Amino acid sequence: MRGKGSQKKARLERLKNEIIDYVSATPGASAADIVSFLSNDRKMRNHGLTTRKVGLFIPRHLSELIEFHLDSSTGKRIYHLAAC
Repeated sequence: MRGKGSQKKARLERLKNEIIDYVSATPGASAADIVSFLSNDRKMRNHGLTTRKVGLFIPRHLSELIEFHLDSSTGKRIYHLAAC
């Protein structure tokens, strides 16, 4: 999201809050689970995130709140809340 408009900031903040809420409710979620939640459950059809983009979005915007570890059998990132 480029630009500095207030609507873009609000949309970015809502996206961050939705991801934080989902990961806190279901620790051990993968990127595909997060995208599915946003698209199907929250009906945020135009959020713009794919499973690959989640892997870039979370470290860039939510690195202090959400951490990940790699699943040994599949190699996927498994997201959970960061320990405070």
